[in-house]
Amino acid sequence: MAITLVTGASSGIGLAVARLAATRGDHLVLVARGRESLDAAARECVRLGAASTMVLPLDVGDDDAVRDCVGAVLDRHGRLDTVIHCAGVVAMGRTESLPSDLFEGVLRTNLLGSVNVARHVVPVLRSQGSGTLVLVGSALGHITAPSMSPYVISKWGVRALAYQLRLENRDRPDVAIVYVAPAGVDTPIYRHAASVIGHEGRPPPPVSSPQRTARQILRRADRGRGRPQLSMAGEVIRLGHAVPLLHDRVVAPILGFLLTDLTRPVDPHPGNVLTSMRGENAMRGGRGNAALGVVRNLAVRITRRGRGTARSSDPEPPRTSP
Repeated sequence: MAITLVTGASSGIGLAVARLAATRGDHLVLVARGRESLDAAARECVRLGAASTMVLPLDVGDDDAVRDCVGAVLDRHGRLDTVIHCAGVVAMGRTESLPSDLFEGVLRTNLLGSVNVARHVVPVLRSQGSGTLVLVGSALGHITAPSMSPYVISKWGVRALAYQLRLENRDRPDVAIVYVAPAGVDTPIYRHAASVIGHEGRPPPPVSSPQRTARQILRRADRGRGRPQLSMAGEVIRLGHAVPLLHDRVVAPILGFLLTDLTRPVDPHPGNVLTSMRGENAMRGGRGNAALGVVRNLAVRITRRGRGTARSSDPEPPRTSP
């Protein structure tokens, strides 16, 4: 039975991956910051058929903690077969508007966390002569998007890291470095996101379920390869970025509008960027129908314009002409 380590295992895609791996009878190592939600995930994984569960609460941005985590897994199981790195956070705001601690917090978890996991996992896989590391990036790691600066930067970095690791490990053909780039997925990451733009975010349509995304990730992990983009939408927006004029004038404004939820106003807040939000983790984000969300956004925007109360922080509605 495989030894599978999942980061971000208490919520969203990570939780969906852990549950699916449990149904295969894997020995699971569950990693996230909050003990309470990890324990709940472990109980569910046992119910679904996991051979065993090991719960390790830690922050992947802490290199020493990641080192100790890998060491603890080896002490218990003697090897690591698959590591699926899903941990990630979001902060919404313009580059100059986000406080430095929030901006750096996103980079610390998403990018430096990926580096830390690779730094301690790859030597184990190389020593074994086999195994798979999956780095979960994002379709936003291939493009740019309004009010998503630290997340976009971090996910471009994760993509670069994956390519660098592949290059450095070509001498170990049975050591696989897999990079995947989900597009819109119905997880709590936008609900948990830090925000200084006056409202919450939402995954852009078309929105996939966490379960479908987990199946795609585990399929690629088993094969040790696969296309990075997990949806046709990801392919389309990636290709759109290849034409700067098209992207900047058409794709980016539309994407910025789709990534926001004007029906959920909020004061500036740090979300879960700096600390875990106790009791808030779940597999799904509960944002409802994505198409209806766009319609509601348009209704809010039209109403505000009619009243003359549109806020400067609100995204512009999509424009399709220069």
